[in-house]
Amino acid sequence: MPLFVLTYEYVPDVLEKRTPFRAEHLANAKAWHAQGKLKFIGAFDPPSDGALALFDVAAASEVEEFVKADPYVRNGIVTRHRVRPWSAAVGTA
Repeated sequence: MPLFVLTYEYVPDVLEKRTPFRAEHLANAKAWHAQGKLKFIGAFDPPSDGALALFDVAAASEVEEFVKADPYVRNGIVTRHRVRPWSAAVGTA
């Protein structure tokens, strides 16, 4: 299966604004990880202005499903996202 990279850009003061949605965000990510679809996810720090996730799924549309369900997206914490196919040159996910 192809790999896909998801990048997020966050609102200013994300660390404070994400608090009410963080548990649900992490639960959703853990569910995708348990299914083997999400390999890694995490924020850039410092500064905490965005995040990166690596997915092992059949199509970019599956990553978009993750995005639509993410409470950070639904509640305006994410200002922009991008999904891109990615080919590993060395290593395995």
